[in-house]
Amino acid sequence: MACQSVSIINMDEQALLGLNPNADACYRQKAMVYFEQLKESQDAWEVCAEALAKGIYSDDHVKFFCFQVLEHQIKYRHGGLSPAQQQLIRETLMKWLQGQLMNSQPEKPFIRNKAAQVFALTFVMEYLTHWPKFFFDLLSLVGLNPHGVDVYLRTLMAIDAEVVDRDILHSPEEVRRNTLIKDGMREQVIPSLVESWYQILGAYQQSHPEITCQCLEVVGAYVSWIDLNLIANDRFVNLLLSQMSVEDLREEACDCLFEIVNKGMDPTDKTKLVESLCQVLQSAGFFNVDQEEDVDFLAKFSRLVNGMGQSLVLSWTKLAKGGDVKAAAEALRALETKVPLLLQLLVHDDDDISANIVGFCYDYLNVLKQFPLLSDQQKTHVEDIMLAVMKKLTYDEEYNFDNEGEDEAMFVEYRKQLKMLLDRLAQVSPDLLLEAVGRVFNNTIQRWQTASFMEVEVAIRLLYMLGEALPASHGAHFSGDTAKTSALQDMMRTLVSSGLSGYQHTSVSLEFFETVVRYDKFFLVEPQHIPNVLMSFLDHRGLRHSSPKVRSRVAYLFSRFVKTLHKHMNSFIEDILSRIQDLLELAPPENGFPALLTSDDQLFIFETAGVLIVHGESPAERKQALMRSLLTPLTDAFRLLLAKLASEREEERQAALADCLSHAVGFASRTSKAFSNKQTVKQCGCTEVYRDCLQTFLPALSCPVQRGSLRSAVRSFLHRMIICLEEEVLPFVPAASEHMLKDCEAKDLQEFIPLISQITAKFKDQVSPFLQQVFMPLVLAIFEVLCRPAEDNDQAAALEKQMLRRSYFTFIQTITSSGMNEVLANQGVENVERVLFTIIQGAVDFPDPIAQKTCFIILSKLVELWGGKDGMAGFPDFIYKHIVPACFLAPLKPSFDLTDAQTVLTLSECALTLKMIHLRRGPEFIQYLQQEYLPSLQVSPEITQEVCQVLQQPDAKVLKNYMKAFFQRAKL
Repeated sequence: MACQSVSIINMDEQALLGLNPNADACYRQKAMVYFEQLKESQDAWEVCAEALAKGIYSDDHVKFFCFQVLEHQIKYRHGGLSPAQQQLIRETLMKWLQGQLMNSQPEKPFIRNKAAQVFALTFVMEYLTHWPKFFFDLLSLVGLNPHGVDVYLRTLMAIDAEVVDRDILHSPEEVRRNTLIKDGMREQVIPSLVESWYQILGAYQQSHPEITCQCLEVVGAYVSWIDLNLIANDRFVNLLLSQMSVEDLREEACDCLFEIVNKGMDPTDKTKLVESLCQVLQSAGFFNVDQEEDVDFLAKFSRLVNGMGQSLVLSWTKLAKGGDVKAAAEALRALETKVPLLLQLLVHDDDDISANIVGFCYDYLNVLKQFPLLSDQQKTHVEDIMLAVMKKLTYDEEYNFDNEGEDEAMFVEYRKQLKMLLDRLAQVSPDLLLEAVGRVFNNTIQRWQTASFMEVEVAIRLLYMLGEALPASHGAHFSGDTAKTSALQDMMRTLVSSGLSGYQHTSVSLEFFETVVRYDKFFLVEPQHIPNVLMSFLDHRGLRHSSPKVRSRVAYLFSRFVKTLHKHMNSFIEDILSRIQDLLELAPPENGFPALLTSDDQLFIFETAGVLIVHGESPAERKQALMRSLLTPLTDAFRLLLAKLASEREEERQAALADCLSHAVGFASRTSKAFSNKQTVKQCGCTEVYRDCLQTFLPALSCPVQRGSLRSAVRSFLHRMIICLEEEVLPFVPAASEHMLKDCEAKDLQEFIPLISQITAKFKDQVSPFLQQVFMPLVLAIFEVLCRPAEDNDQAAALEKQMLRRSYFTFIQTITSSGMNEVLANQGVENVERVLFTIIQGAVDFPDPIAQKTCFIILSKLVELWGGKDGMAGFPDFIYKHIVPACFLAPLKPSFDLTDAQTVLTLSECALTLKMIHLRRGPEFIQYLQQEYLPSLQVSPEITQEVCQVLQQPDAKVLKNYMKAFFQRAKL
């Protein structure tokens, strides 16, 4: 409804009741409707303006409501308001503000914030046109009244959010307007505003610290774009520095100084500014960090020091690049004198304080990295930073390893920052780092039995981190530079022979195994340590540790260790296999006992067992026996569980059994990772073993329940067997395919197609008869799924269909590019036509550039195969009726976006298809384009001539570029 001009008594009191958050739902609904009515009305908002100006309502929610209505008018309808209505808004705001000056109590903060937003919106709309004296009006009204000053400062922050805040996206028009506003403010009012801030900071320091803090926030926000000399002068900075000593103000004063320091300026001036600030701060005792107990203030102070340090680094960099040697030396001297303060903050017990200074530390090290030689003082600084980083890497005693929460996650992130510093230290002075780590490591490991877990963990951690800090190609840390290799070798020897692997703390256990595997090449140099380390992997220290977290990680690390060192393990193979035998058992769902390892962890153990067997030096018969004893328990269990699944009625039990069956297949599959090809399987005498596995697993494909997970597992196994058994797998494929094509879902087909494509690409002619047989059933199954109706807004189903369509086209591409065109040709004329039309449809009708590109690749290949004089009967006709139009109609579609990279690739394939048609049909094709096809598209004779000339050029790149320009013009 449109409210007419109504007096205040006509405000809907019942609707206003619904503004209270505790009101009944029906009242709240009524309030929302009323709000919409007032917003949309031409002049009913004036009721709200009157209510605010006269202070009629005492209810906070009603006042807030009135401001919201006013805000909507200014934001969305300001241009449509008459001059009188715009004047009314200005008067309303000033009367409301006048009311605040006389109130004994200020409004609630949420009302003051909303009022400030409305003031700011009005300012943005009117400052450049109707209200150039906005700030003078505000300042002359509020004077030094605390309620008025509060609204004034909130308004300044709201203006900053509207006009300056870079995190808010603005339209080009808004950016232009905001630039004009800032220019106008700089010319007309900024000095007056700065003066008002100075007065406020001085007047309220004792009586109203919250207003002083607000004012400091305003100064910090505005300093980025106003003339810095107005703030960075003795008068103002001394005032800010004095507030650094006032407990209630110093955090905000710190933030304000940080913004001043961060302001872009001439490097020499910046150095002077930072130095003068530092001198005052130092003489006032702020550099005595150890005596400060307020960690919140120190976190702010650390951020300020970080800003000052990074500013000095930037000044030095600019001056050094500019060749100003004297000024650069001055900046460097200033920088170096801040390092003792940096170190105090870096080693502080509170990680937030330390983290805030990491940026400055990193940049300082970056400066040192550029010097060919370091001075003694600089070397000392580097060593001190190293020791600080090593100390700060240490876990707190309170760290909860069993239940890591937010504090633990923050420490892990903080450790990543420290790692960056360590890497940078290695670039500055690798020798110093190696020496320092060696000293800490050896001192700690010598007394590991009595040392705390934190000390031991960090000592090993430092050794581990050297692996990245001092990188080596392919982990070759133990060859090359003898100083480095011997130091690392000494530490590794100490680590593995110290007995430290038995330390009873999960963090130390994990760090031990991580480090052993990071430096696994050490054992190639000193293989005598392998037996001891192997035992630590296999017993209560590793795979049988009391912590599931350790067991899980060790399962993975053990597989990596064995892969690197299997040549040195020949004499231990059978011992290892017998020790891990219980870890290779399939945990049946009804067992009830928690397994030592999860099924994901077991995958690594099966892979490890496979690697040990395959790479051992036993004769083939022994390898076959070992592999059979590894896999037979899986196949035996599989048969029993599959029989149970077929008769099980309860869905939850079915799922558990299917899960177990899938694990069995996955484990068997994983053992085959040790083989690279058929040859290695044959050499180990394992062909028969895997054939038996296939024979056992394939019946699961016809299981009527839990089909999805079982098919997926068996399909993955088939993929592996195609690599391992090669043509030995072919007799199993027809039956497997038949089962997998029954009752398919889109996802089933999408996963089945890569299997058939793999077989096609690998075996080509050998599988041609089978492919000819399975081709149409597969294609029909795909068509059937694609044609199933789906809900309009079912995005998941639409995506599945898109992926299936892509898989289908990829499959056709595999057949054509493998030179197996007879598979398609022998499907009968109707079926061939049907498939060809789907490819034309894929090229033109579906806005999916990935599928379209594949379709054009197929069409090009088919033209090459069948488009010549001795090609398939009737195919030339198909070229002219369907392929040529597809090459022009697809790019002309509105959905064919020529600014998209994938679409441009599609266009390239489209151009190559035209090129291929010309190659196969010659002048006949050019004549067809000139006389029939291009004229039918209303292409002018000149452009037609151009297209034909470009097509006849040998360089395909010229054609691609031309076609892009051709379609860009055509779409204008």
